[in-house]
Amino acid sequence: MKEKQKKKVMFISSTGGHLDELLQLKEMFSHYDYHLVIEKDKTTKCLKKQYGRKISYLVYGTRSDKLKYPFQFLWNCLRSLVIYLRYRPRYIVTTGTHTAVPMCYIGKLFRSKIIFIETFANIHTQTLAGRMIYPIADLFLVQWEEMLSLYPKAKLGGSIY
Repeated sequence: MKEKQKKKVMFISSTGGHLDELLQLKEMFSHYDYHLVIEKDKTTKCLKKQYGRKISYLVYGTRSDKLKYPFQFLWNCLRSLVIYLRYRPRYIVTTGTHTAVPMCYIGKLFRSKIIFIETFANIHTQTLAGRMIYPIADLFLVQWEEMLSLYPKAKLGGSIY
């Protein structure tokens, strides 16, 4: 009998706290044919040793650099399309932020299921990524009960820490 094929899942986030939250899910990775997509900076280069070919990098960019950011974002959109087409995940799981938005829209276009986990850092306000992905998310999770009033279709997932 054939071994059951694992579902393809892409996990994506920016660096910093969003990546810390995403890596709280790493025990789940082995249950799936997974791929990580994160921004490349000095703190994330070391993850290549741990994840090898299971990781792809996007350009690190911050919206505060108003001159460079539009070009970095456009590059990341194109790079996201290439990564998506190479891997073709059935599910995309993200903790945000701007890095994940293009990938989620690309995934939705190709009928991937989108699972968004709103950051633990926000209790009373929506994030920009949350506002952008909420309308297309198949499952939108919040970590604080107070967030349910801001995202009525969300589910309370509780803390991932």
